[in-house]
Amino acid sequence: MQRFFIYLILFIAGFILFAWYFSNITVYLVLSLILAALLRPLTNRLHNFHLLGQHIPRWLAIIISFAAIIFFSVLLGLLFFPLINDQITVLSALDYEGIYEQIQTPVNRLEEWLIQYQLVQTPRGSLFEQLQTTLLETVAGMDFGKFISTIINTTSSLFIGTIAVAFISFFLLLENGLLRRNLLHLTPNQYFELTVATFTKVEKLLSNYLSGLLIQVIAIFSMASLGLSIVGIEYALTIALFAAIANLIPYAGPILGASFGIIVGISTGNFVEGSEVSYMILKILAVFAVVQVADNIFLQPLIFSKSVKAHPLEIFVVIFAGAKIAGVVGMIFAIPVYTIFRVSVMEFYQGYKSYQIFKIKT
Repeated sequence: MQRFFIYLILFIAGFILFAWYFSNITVYLVLSLILAALLRPLTNRLHNFHLLGQHIPRWLAIIISFAAIIFFSVLLGLLFFPLINDQITVLSALDYEGIYEQIQTPVNRLEEWLIQYQLVQTPRGSLFEQLQTTLLETVAGMDFGKFISTIINTTSSLFIGTIAVAFISFFLLLENGLLRRNLLHLTPNQYFELTVATFTKVEKLLSNYLSGLLIQVIAIFSMASLGLSIVGIEYALTIALFAAIANLIPYAGPILGASFGIIVGISTGNFVEGSEVSYMILKILAVFAVVQVADNIFLQPLIFSKSVKAHPLEIFVVIFAGAKIAGVVGMIFAIPVYTIFRVSVMEFYQGYKSYQIFKIKT
C-alpha cells in the first residue's frame, strides 16, 4: 500500500507536469470532458428513444445534441446583435468636433487650477496640446499589421480549439465511459473496488458542481434581467446574460458584469444633464449589488461548499492558486480540478487506514 501511494504521488506529479507542458491539449481535454458531461443526459435520452421500433443510433443522437447546443448558442448570440448594431450606429453618428470641445473645456479648467496653486509652471493651453500630441503619437505608433495578424492568429486558434473539443467530445460520448474503463483496466486488482468508489464519488461531486453552476447562471440572469428591466435600463437581457456568464469567473466576474452594464447604459442612453448619467449608474450598481448579495449569501455557499463538500476557506485559497497558475482559466477550473484530487486522496487514504486496521487484526 505504501508503494502504491508512492506510485500515486509520482503519477499525480507527472500528470501535473504533462498538463502544464501541454497546456493547450489539457484545456481541450478538460473542455471536452465538461461538454461531454453536459450532453450525456440528452444523448442517452435520444439514444434510448424508439423510432419505428429501433433505437436512434448513438452517433445520430450525439449530432442532434451538438445541434441543440449550437442552436441555443445562436439564440443567445442574437441577444447581442441589436446592441452591436446600435453601437455601430452610435459610433458612425458621433460628432468628433463636439467631443473635442467637450474634452478641451475640463482640461483647461484643470490647467487653470494647477496654475492657480502653482503646481505647474507651463503656459496656458499647453496641457491640452500635450494631451493631443500624446494621443496622436499613440495612434501613429500602433502597428495595425501586427494587430490584424493577432486577430487572424486568435481566430485560427479558436477555430482549431473548437474543432478539437468537438472531436474529442464526440468520441467521449460515442464510447460512453471510455476514459473510465481504460483507467480501471490499468488499476491493480487489489485496488479495483477502491478506484471504482473514487470514480463514483468524483463523478457525483462534479455533476453536482456543474448542475449548481447552471442553477447559478440561470438565477443571476433572472435576477439581473428583472432588476434592470424594473429600473428601466435598455438591453437588460443582454447585460444580464453577460453578467451571468462573467460570474463564472470567481471574484472578478461581478465587477466585469457591472462594468459592462454601465458601459452599455452610458453608450445607449439619451442624457440631457450629467446628473442623469450618475442616476443611471447608481441604478445599475444597486441592481448588481442586490444580485451579488443574493449570490454570496444563498447561491455560492450552496454550490461551492455543499456540492464539492469543501470549506469556503479551501475554495478561496484554491481559486487564487488557480489564478496564479493559469490566470482566468485557472480560476474557472480550479474547483473541479481540486475536487478530483481531493476526493482521490481522501478515498485512498481511507482505504489505506482500513488496510492498516485489517492488517493489525489479522
